[in-house]
Amino acid sequence: MRALTCILTLAGLLAGNLQASDKPLRALLITGGCCHDYAKQKDILKQGLERRINIVIDQAHSDDKSTKPPLPIFGKPDYAKGYDIIIHDECAAGISDADTIAGVLAPHRKGVPGVNLHCAMHSYRSGDFRKPVKPGADNAKWFEYIGLQSTGHGPQQPIEIKFEKNVSYITKGVENWTTQREELYNNVQVLPNAKVVARGVQGNRKAVVAWTNDYNGTRVFSTSIGHNNVTVADPRYLNLVARGVLWAVKREDMKVAKPKNESFDLNSKPKPKSAGGKKNAKNSVPRNSATGKKVNASSEESNKGNLAKHAVDGDPTTRWCA
Repeated sequence: MRALTCILTLAGLLAGNLQASDKPLRALLITGGCCHDYAKQKDILKQGLERRINIVIDQAHSDDKSTKPPLPIFGKPDYAKGYDIIIHDECAAGISDADTIAGVLAPHRKGVPGVNLHCAMHSYRSGDFRKPVKPGADNAKWFEYIGLQSTGHGPQQPIEIKFEKNVSYITKGVENWTTQREELYNNVQVLPNAKVVARGVQGNRKAVVAWTNDYNGTRVFSTSIGHNNVTVADPRYLNLVARGVLWAVKREDMKVAKPKNESFDLNSKPKPKSAGGKKNAKNSVPRNSATGKKVNASSEESNKGNLAKHAVDGDPTTRWCA
């Protein structure tokens, strides 16, 4: 009888462990802001990651296209409650308020792991962020969380990605590849607690493009790749991000699936036209009403010619970037 009791107890413990390991991870994906097709990319990321790993992704999204998007997490320092990991994919380059930045960082300071994609590296900047920040400085807080300081990028051209072996789990089964049109983010400095996962080469320019960071004992994974939809939907990119997620939450035991015949709709659907027809024509606003008008912006990449006026010049070959 005692032996039977032990067997039943062991079976119950094993069942409990299986149930715990089969429980899906919960992630919050934050998107919105300047310069990117977040309306489409948020869904590509959600679908692509949920197909690969046992995870349920909720979305905190803003349709705002400015550098100061009113993200739903602002003013809510407990926004990560109930989540295993936070995925930052916002572009909030104009958000410099210290209290707002502290609120965004609050969960990570308490130990919630993070994954950061592309323009998250250029968000929450303050002070003279174009010079190397000093440890502990007010304008160093976001960079210290990420593990790398970046201030800008070059033109949209293919990037040759070469992986290193500093974090073997993330690079397991991941092969070097060359992206289509992408932005190579510069490296002002790689901070001491960061480990390089991959480097990118674009012409004669080189930079770290994927890395991990030890944020006061909390795991953080980042990649600066991911400007265009075609990159975000690339299976190699999604595999990299999926492995970065599992590494960050210390679930390297979890299987990473390889979806077959995977496809995504890469084009955002245009907004439906007003049903008012000619009746409402007097009150309608033409799509090109801002073309050629004088504009102002909180920041612009004047050294690269990506000026604010290009946002409304009607020329598809020019661009504005903060």
